[in-house]
Amino acid sequence: MTLTDRLPATFASLRYPNYRRWFIGQALSLMGTWMQSVAQGWLVYQLTGSKLALGTISFAGSIPTFFLMLPAGALADRIPRRRMLLITQSTMMALAFVLTILTATGILQVWHIALLAFLLGIANSFDAPARQALAVEMVEDRRDLQNAIGLNSTMFNLARVVGPAVGGLVLASLGATWCFALNGLSFGAVLIALAGMRLPEQANVLHSGRLMSQVGVGLRYVRQHKEIRAIVALVAVSGLFGMSYAVLLPAYAVDILHVGEAGLGGLNAAVGVGALFGALIVATLSRSQRKGIQLAAGSFIFPAALICFAFSRSFAWSSFFLALAGFGFVSQNSTSNTIVQSLVPDDLRGRVMGIYSLMFFGSTPFGSLLAGSVAQAWGPVGSVLLGAGITLLFALFIFLHVPSLRHVAA
Repeated sequence: MTLTDRLPATFASLRYPNYRRWFIGQALSLMGTWMQSVAQGWLVYQLTGSKLALGTISFAGSIPTFFLMLPAGALADRIPRRRMLLITQSTMMALAFVLTILTATGILQVWHIALLAFLLGIANSFDAPARQALAVEMVEDRRDLQNAIGLNSTMFNLARVVGPAVGGLVLASLGATWCFALNGLSFGAVLIALAGMRLPEQANVLHSGRLMSQVGVGLRYVRQHKEIRAIVALVAVSGLFGMSYAVLLPAYAVDILHVGEAGLGGLNAAVGVGALFGALIVATLSRSQRKGIQLAAGSFIFPAALICFAFSRSFAWSSFFLALAGFGFVSQNSTSNTIVQSLVPDDLRGRVMGIYSLMFFGSTPFGSLLAGSVAQAWGPVGSVLLGAGITLLFALFIFLHVPSLRHVAA
């Protein structure tokens, strides 16, 4: 019996070599991504002093997903998903190094950041549905699918704990250039992991016909499936209104909590700590049949914690409420991902996950722009309260009007 055979249930998916490579490589890469995110937000705010600029840059980085995510999902059902990821991850690496060079030479301007964020958004549009759908190919036993999805969230949030904390320290001691450079280097880890996987070259079903007609097939499937339709709507509203708080954290750190660069890293890390805890719980409960209850709990905890955060003026309490929000958000979204992946047939997986990813990521640009605009007029507190309140009311509406969602077993 090998060491991986003796892993506890929480880490069951790490028994599979392909998934284990992915977990390690992607975790390192995501740490670099969070370092860049912290440095970029700080740099934009220092260059402009504008809360609206924070939302505008986030809008520029996310708007491509609104137009490209659906055809990208259909493409993920037509070509090998690993090949798509090798291309998208290489592109992200190149963009990180361009940002490094512009910052190091002192010629960086806000429009450079906006353009590079836009190009990164294009790469992310093709990366997300392929990455979501590839999880099934990396885990041989479908009973461990939720565990893999939970560990994906664990990986993401482990990076969110380490990345922003380290990013804040690197930003304060060495400057933004090193944050961007380390992010570029970190993509090497996931590229090595993808290259080392042993997967069937055509594990996914290749579809013929026009790409957009295949997109229509996926849209009709989601529209006709009540539970999936409700989950997609829930994810969209959480991304549009709930997650908008994240773009305002630099303004909170500077204007409300007065904690500087290191404090900004701490606020981001607090979200990651709570999210990491939530992801581990989801992974541990992977064989539980009470998925609907898990989904409901996360959907209410997330916005309620943000409302408390909006009223806090203490760094300690703000960190606690952000950790609770991170816990709720991951509980909601890891469980919703699991339910959708469990219900969808394999030949529609790329397209349905493209729709899911569109709602998850595609709503963000409009939420960020809205959050920046409201914060410019009413301040960050008013913006966070508005977004969290709408998110909480919509979650209540969904679970009252689709009661079957509370009893989904997946």
